[in-house]
Amino acid sequence: MQDEDWTTYLSIRAAWLSFVGGNTQGEIAARLGVSPAKVHRLIAHAQKEGLVRFQIEGRPIECLELEDELTRHFALTSCIIAPDLGGGDQTTAIRAVASVAGPFLSTLLAGPEIRQLGVGMGRTLKASVAAMPRISRPDLAIISISGSLMRKLSANPFDIVQPLIERTGGEGYYLPVPYFAESLEERDMFLGQRSVQDLLARARRSDAFVVGIGSIDDDGHLVQRGIIQKDDQDGLMRSSAVSDLMGRFVTIEGTQVPVSLGECAVGLHYEEVRGSRVIALVGGESKAEATLAALRTGVITDLVADETLARALKQRLGSSGPVAAAALPGSVHEGK
Repeated sequence: MQDEDWTTYLSIRAAWLSFVGGNTQGEIAARLGVSPAKVHRLIAHAQKEGLVRFQIEGRPIECLELEDELTRHFALTSCIIAPDLGGGDQTTAIRAVASVAGPFLSTLLAGPEIRQLGVGMGRTLKASVAAMPRISRPDLAIISISGSLMRKLSANPFDIVQPLIERTGGEGYYLPVPYFAESLEERDMFLGQRSVQDLLARARRSDAFVVGIGSIDDDGHLVQRGIIQKDDQDGLMRSSAVSDLMGRFVTIEGTQVPVSLGECAVGLHYEEVRGSRVIALVGGESKAEATLAALRTGVITDLVADETLARALKQRLGSSGPVAAAALPGSVHEGK
């Protein structure tokens, strides 16, 4: 048995003895013939590798009420709100979303009706996939719906194709182009490649899509990872854009802003997935305006969010009437 397999074996043994058997670390150490410090490391390894999962049945009534209100307001197919974990920061919010989104995705992908999944990218998506229980779906195809690279052509650390392959045993397809091209000419060059055309055509045929929602604030993924520059951010703010949905920018009313940066996006337009099942995973109160804008496009059918974000959404909705699920008049759909 290789060292890695032996470590996994001992980790599983230690986890069973601890969480199911109720043994102390000293008792486990004596049973396995290792030191208590080694037992601690083995249990930590089991948790990190997803060999141990904790599940709490049910959610607080406040979360259920928020789910019902948001589902009715935006005509969603489903809405899951993760309880507030008390940290008050983006990292804690993402962890809360991942705790419910992981099992949700595992259940979704275990069904035979999902043969191909189109995926976006982002911090919340990556954390959610990491929280997924492993399933066996070697017949599942996982395909990027937007450029898998940064603008300087380096790998995007928040691309989720490879993590999903590891969780499901499926086959992955990357879109080997940047999220945003440097110019319209470069975008057209990428889109003119036969391999890119074939991948995008395949992506359109996905049975479901999992996307993130980006903000253009300083703490947003786009700015933090250098996907957009300061000049880009300033221009987007002047144009009243508050949200990035699949590389296109929308206002708080849910209408697309015709800015040059959005026209340089390399990937599917959100209008191309309208009518399909589109699952958005998003966390953090700071994403409230971005999420509201994305929901108002009418494209998103399922929402997984955290309680702090859901409360912020409710506050912004106030007493205004529901926004229709269809695209609002004046929305822009760029041709390709």
